[in-house]
Amino acid sequence: MRDIAIVGGGPAGALCGERLAAAGFHVSIYDEHLAWEKPCGGGLTPKALVAYPFLREGPQPKKIVSECELIASSGQRALLSLDRPIVIYSRKILNGLLLERAVAAGCEVVRARVTQVNTAGKQVRLTAAGREILADFVVLAAGARNPLLPGTTPLCPQDLELTVGYFVPVAADAIKIKFLSRFSGYIWSFPRSDHLSVGICGRLAPGGTRAMKEHLHAFLESEGISRQGAEFYSHVLPSPRVDTLRRRRVVGANWGLVGDAAAWVDPLTGEGLHYALRSGNLLADALAEGLPESYPARVRREFAADFEFAVHAARRLFTGNFLGGAVTTRMIQFVRRSPAFCALMRDVFSGAQDYRSLKRRLWLQLGLTMSEICGSFFRPAPARRSAGMLPQ
Repeated sequence: MRDIAIVGGGPAGALCGERLAAAGFHVSIYDEHLAWEKPCGGGLTPKALVAYPFLREGPQPKKIVSECELIASSGQRALLSLDRPIVIYSRKILNGLLLERAVAAGCEVVRARVTQVNTAGKQVRLTAAGREILADFVVLAAGARNPLLPGTTPLCPQDLELTVGYFVPVAADAIKIKFLSRFSGYIWSFPRSDHLSVGICGRLAPGGTRAMKEHLHAFLESEGISRQGAEFYSHVLPSPRVDTLRRRRVVGANWGLVGDAAAWVDPLTGEGLHYALRSGNLLADALAEGLPESYPARVRREFAADFEFAVHAARRLFTGNFLGGAVTTRMIQFVRRSPAFCALMRDVFSGAQDYRSLKRRLWLQLGLTMSEICGSFFRPAPARRSAGMLPQ
């Protein structure tokens, strides 16, 4: 196996190509857009920056953010001061950076749309720009609705979510996350180097776009963010169910899926960039070792098993109740009043806290959390922000 074709030049495809080229493979990356402004937040959590430090250290324009404001459907707010900052890129800048690294490693980048992939023979046959291309293996990194899926099934509507939003030409320093009443999703505002990415994500449903835009417009108005000069966007992203995570094929003898095409997106937070990079890296490692069949086990060991817990946690978080109120509202109230709970939430945001041990940690520190909450009612409200919490 020597010649590798990669369909899609986003983070998953570009990093996979870089690692394979560095390992001595002949790699061609095909993408009709190359570096483009994909609709998403663009945030890279500390776990991604630890794995790929060049994403923080490079000279490319980026926003380093250390504060995240959580907003309940009731309007209550809490501020998380992040001890490990999040780095936010414009996707055009990020994709361009990763493609440049792929080219420097030896990849050939071709601006062309792949319209057909045939994996029936020993070699893969691809059709791009009206010509046929042969390869020994094809990496499919062309998104959640990519129709080129040999040997597996497309994602069902139940495995997808819709995002709508705006790129707004204003500046800000903090991330904002707003939860809605009994809504399986959230609104975000991510500051980038020269604009905001403000959007909402939720399950695909009839009439969903209109309802989501109404929620988003109400948020923009309440936060005083003008839509003047803003650019609208809409996109479909994966949000996999447990059965999809366990049973859907993501690799064959001469093909493999990475990134959104494989549905490697956190079902709770919607974070996809870290898992796009890691899945591309893990498939490259498997191919370099001559063991493509080991790719699913590698992914499951690193993060896919954790995603199964996230599916159940998401259902509980967005639509559940606790102590007579919405879970999201209680969560924000706890962040405001309990330093221990605030520290836990910081670890969740940074990726330091996995979902499999989250429930155990919640129960182990429940007594401390409740005592801190009760004690906060007998303390005067602080005069300024401290310890990552907003004043009472």
